[in-house]
Amino acid sequence: MVSDRAPRTGKLARSAITGLAAARIGMAEVGHRTRRRTPAAQAEHEAAVGRILFGALGQLRGSALKVSQLLSMHPQLLPEGVRRELARAHHQAPPLNRALVGRVFRQAFGQEPEALFDPFEPTAFAAASLGQVHRAGLAGHGTVAVKVQYPGIAGTIASDMQLVRGVLRTLSHTDLPLPEAPVVQAVMDEIEATLLREVDYLQEAAQLQWFAQHAAQLGVVIAQPVLSHTRAQVLTQQYLPGLPLQAWLATQPSQALRDQAGQRLWDWFLHCTFVLGRVHADPHPGNFVFTPEGAVGVLDFGCTRELSVPFRQHVASAWSALLRPAGDAQRDAQVLRAYQALGLARPDLTAQTYARDIAPVLAEMQAWQVEPFTQPVFDFSTKAPVPLTPPAHQRVLGEHLVQVPREMPVFERMWMGLMHLLTLLGARVDTHDPHVHGPGPQSPA
Repeated sequence: MVSDRAPRTGKLARSAITGLAAARIGMAEVGHRTRRRTPAAQAEHEAAVGRILFGALGQLRGSALKVSQLLSMHPQLLPEGVRRELARAHHQAPPLNRALVGRVFRQAFGQEPEALFDPFEPTAFAAASLGQVHRAGLAGHGTVAVKVQYPGIAGTIASDMQLVRGVLRTLSHTDLPLPEAPVVQAVMDEIEATLLREVDYLQEAAQLQWFAQHAAQLGVVIAQPVLSHTRAQVLTQQYLPGLPLQAWLATQPSQALRDQAGQRLWDWFLHCTFVLGRVHADPHPGNFVFTPEGAVGVLDFGCTRELSVPFRQHVASAWSALLRPAGDAQRDAQVLRAYQALGLARPDLTAQTYARDIAPVLAEMQAWQVEPFTQPVFDFSTKAPVPLTPPAHQRVLGEHLVQVPREMPVFERMWMGLMHLLTLLGARVDTHDPHVHGPGPQSPA
């Protein structure tokens, strides 16, 4: 059971936890090297390392638990067995007790929550990334949702990231396949920036306002913040009625309703990505609610990201090329140019080397990324899970990937989350997009 205490903020205590984790990883590596090298042994070793990492981050709680979530969503950073263990953090949100909730309100407003809201439900009805959400009543606004941040969490981010980077450096001395240090550094820098944005609820309130103004679409609902009752550690916003995804699916909505909800999600994310250039970058199922009529409410705008025009153009160019038939002479050359423009591939990498060494390694992941665009209407009930990258392939990528654009980790997390959502819905979606396919409707299949 996860404790309901505040995260440990003592630097010495937190350093001791990660130091012990690094030592245990070293011992696990020594043991692994004495065993026969088989795929099963490698898988068990990855899982063992993942359990050590998760155990350490779980003890730290606070922002470290969120780091565990984010690391689990980067398939090119850590081996699958490690990521699978870290993904358990999605289900480990620790509840805050009543005394800690009161402390947050006294620090933010100088008052207890009951003095600001009537009523204020003391038991949270939902978990947030770095806090929890309470239902309350507010004159003039009706029912509102009040997100309360775990106390002390903002002050642990810098030290937590330093500690996690140290543990990852320990992994670089093992036989686990990891990218080169600059790639790992870029991902960790983006994770730290993401956490710093997420602990500032005033920033999230501004994002809520921006998306409600610029990204509203038919059937997609975005709550407005209540600024008078919002501070850096407390966010008050309109309460969005609806059911979480699994609860909504348990009502057995028709295929038509699931298709409608899926189409709305697809259209909204593609519009935000390629037209607005600003995305909701944490699309796990807990951040959406669904109404009986198939409308979708979008929650938790603490993790958003602007995507530059060049980044969007190069991603669209790469995906467009990947939709060309295999064997097309221009296919690999266009993909390579896009990857080099993004800064992913070395500028001196030739088309011949890419086609011979890199394209076969990337083929399965690339096919997974663009699969929805290959049919006029894609049935997401057939979508396969994210493919695993074998250790040998990860080593090849480590030799040729020189850096990760700052937008890329967030973009990949967004795309993986959207694919997961639509797969859970089992939605059939019209996936034509002019930025990827070019203008004009698709021909019927």
